[in-house]
Amino acid sequence: MLWVWRGYLRKYKWLLALAAFLMAIEGSSLGAISYMMKPMFDTAFTPGNSDALLLVGLIFAAIFATRGVTSVCHKVILTAVSQKASADLRGDLIGHLMRQDNAYHQTHPPGFLIQRVQSDVQSINGVWAAFITRAGRDMISLVALIGVAVSVDWRWTLITCIGTPLLVLPVLAAQRFVRRRAREARDLGASIATLLDEIFHGIIPTKLNRLEEYQITKFRGSTKRLVRAEVRASVGTASIAGMVDLTAGLGVFLVLLYGGSEIVEGEKTVGQFMSFFTAMGMMFEPLRRLGGVVGQWQVAASAIERIKELIDTQPTLIDPANPLAPPRDVPGIELRDVSLAYGDTPVLQGATFTAEPGKTTAIVGASGAGKSTVFNVLTRLVDPQSGDVRIGGVSNRDLTLSDLRNMFSVVSQDAMLFDETLRENILLGRQNIDEAQLQSVLEAAHVADFLPKLAEGLETEVGPRGSNLSGGQRQRAVIARALFRNTPILLLDEATSALDAQSETVVQAALDRLSEGRTTLVIAHRLSTVREADKIVVMDKGAVVDQGTHDELLAGGGLYAELYRLQFNTDGKTAEEKALTPVPDDPQPDEPARSMLGRLMSRLPWVSS
Repeated sequence: MLWVWRGYLRKYKWLLALAAFLMAIEGSSLGAISYMMKPMFDTAFTPGNSDALLLVGLIFAAIFATRGVTSVCHKVILTAVSQKASADLRGDLIGHLMRQDNAYHQTHPPGFLIQRVQSDVQSINGVWAAFITRAGRDMISLVALIGVAVSVDWRWTLITCIGTPLLVLPVLAAQRFVRRRAREARDLGASIATLLDEIFHGIIPTKLNRLEEYQITKFRGSTKRLVRAEVRASVGTASIAGMVDLTAGLGVFLVLLYGGSEIVEGEKTVGQFMSFFTAMGMMFEPLRRLGGVVGQWQVAASAIERIKELIDTQPTLIDPANPLAPPRDVPGIELRDVSLAYGDTPVLQGATFTAEPGKTTAIVGASGAGKSTVFNVLTRLVDPQSGDVRIGGVSNRDLTLSDLRNMFSVVSQDAMLFDETLRENILLGRQNIDEAQLQSVLEAAHVADFLPKLAEGLETEVGPRGSNLSGGQRQRAVIARALFRNTPILLLDEATSALDAQSETVVQAALDRLSEGRTTLVIAHRLSTVREADKIVVMDKGAVVDQGTHDELLAGGGLYAELYRLQFNTDGKTAEEKALTPVPDDPQPDEPARSMLGRLMSRLPWVSS
């Protein structure tokens, strides 16, 4: 809790001091009320003391008025402090998580992180309010009430508290139980948040594959386990307050036996007993609340531990100690013998190639060849184990992450849009934009082509992940965003592979406009999209196996030529050679195809029968 105070509460120390002063007044008012029982019963309620009755009544009214005003004031102050401190903590936490390495986010699902940022911080916020407000006020109330009780009779006070030592071991056991159950509940909450994230982001595959019942069953099972953990935690929290009641009841029983006899014998007055008994009675509720705070503290302690673990996790990809300035001109890109492995799985193996400045370089290869990993290495989403990556002659490790990533614009197959207006998705917070410049960007990206179809134009809400726009419209919006960034390097990752032919034509035209004057790297599976590239880099199993233009690679007869033949179903013959090749009257599938077809048909029951 010390780091919470140092980082988030210390700045509000004067407000907390004012709140503590007001809490002290409110807490001590219970002591004043119990103390006034003695003059009320021994003086004001005796015949002929009407003036004393009026005075006692006015004092009671003043006590309750003071209590009400101070209660409202300190609660408002502490609520403001707790909410502001929680907001600060959430902001710092989300910023810290966004700075973590890509590998961290691959091993920590979104639901887990959402639970940390939202629910765990909320738990801490609750304990701040409970611990500071209730614990501070109730501790002051207890001190005042015990002072009144001792002033009446110290022996009665000791008798009342005789059962307190019996609470120590059970309360400690209950605290450990509550903390374990609270941590279990937090883990289950994170699992449920992850499950919900998967369900709602994958709602279309869920519907198409009829997985509704499957997902509902998983969700119900997880929520049942969460309910069980929450109930068990509440049992531990409630048991602490229950044990306080049991020991308090024992103390009241004993003091009634002992003190009642003294009143009967005339050694104590009724007013003294009422003052003492009122103090003892008022003590029970603060004690019960403090017992509840102890339980709440255990719940919050588990959340604090988890948040502390996140904050203590530091990214490994950091800025260099002595960063260099980024290159000013359009830079070239060079990979020198770059190797990278995830665990025991090699992803890049001595990859070496050069992308000339201001030209387009395509990277092709089968799935798993390491193409997307090249992009991750360029932008330092991951660092290779060996080799060097140079941007304009400068190693990317010698640039700050901010300077490095400011050099790149990325357009991928998954056109990521935020649940904002179309304007905001293009500008991304930029202010004081020249409308003429914006209009030229919209035209260059072909966004202006579909704007008249949107009722609100640029102010149209695009929906979660851009769901209110078509795939082609989303891609054009992302291209407009990239044009506005105006970076010297452009990375295209299958930017048109998910589009229909008409949308692909429009988007490709926008990409051609975007590529002008920039160093462009293109990842593509469809080789038809990279024929005009200035250079094509062919990758296989993490290594660069060939480089050259489209015609050079076809003539070389290597892997690229094989991929090209597979995609376009060509045999490498010229048109004249094909024209002279006789075509059988009844062409038959080759033997492997026939055998595969036969095996498939034999598995169909209505065919085999």
